[in-house]
Amino acid sequence: MPEFSVRPWMRRLAADFALWIAIGVVMAFLGPFETARQPLSLRFAYWLLCMVGGGLIGVAIDEPLRRRVSHFWSRLVAASVLMTPPVTILVGLVNHFMFGDRLGWANLAEPAFQVFVVCIATMCLRQLAWAQAVRPPLLAEPEAPRDPTHTFRQRLSAKRRGAELIAVEAEDHYLRVHTDAGQELITARFGDALKELDAAPGFRTHRSWWVATGAIDEVKWLRGRGEAKLKCGLVVPISRSNAAPLKAAGWF
Repeated sequence: MPEFSVRPWMRRLAADFALWIAIGVVMAFLGPFETARQPLSLRFAYWLLCMVGGGLIGVAIDEPLRRRVSHFWSRLVAASVLMTPPVTILVGLVNHFMFGDRLGWANLAEPAFQVFVVCIATMCLRQLAWAQAVRPPLLAEPEAPRDPTHTFRQRLSAKRRGAELIAVEAEDHYLRVHTDAGQELITARFGDALKELDAAPGFRTHRSWWVATGAIDEVKWLRGRGEAKLKCGLVVPISRSNAAPLKAAGWF
């Protein structure tokens, strides 16, 4: 069966109903505007009718304003002023049917000021309840520097993925990857490996070798040929065509 989902406006309206009912219950206990002379049960009915009915009028007026007026106080005053006449008429009708007050413009207009006071207080409470707290933007934490060998390391097994990369050696259609956790043979092209290691500190020393800079112990160059001795004891050839970057770095 499809799962029933409550739309946001329905949740918002339900929350508004709960707010108006809560205010109505408080007003019934307090008994303002001479309603304290009435029995508690009658006060409950009276204030719930006035608050829920007036609240719905307020919501109908405030929602269009919310999309047009962003300033808190301007929106509050505008909504309260606009809702006061229809809510005053509602209160007059409730007074007529519950307490027998005469219907007439004078009687309807009499509680207008009290209605305005209640409207501005309750709408202020509603706006505060729905207001989204404005938080100062958090300072972005500096990103941890990404390991330039990260992409290439994803080719390795879990055992050596986090190990120190020493050298990469091409063997036909395979690569022998030398790490401080041992060697590993993987299926990959040497050209692809060089692209993935392009930003990593290291040198291509030969058509089939790439060596990490930190793994080099010493370099020897004699009569157009060279070799790099690595800290792990491995000796790697250096071809004439790949010697320039090492020489520029001061290795010989």
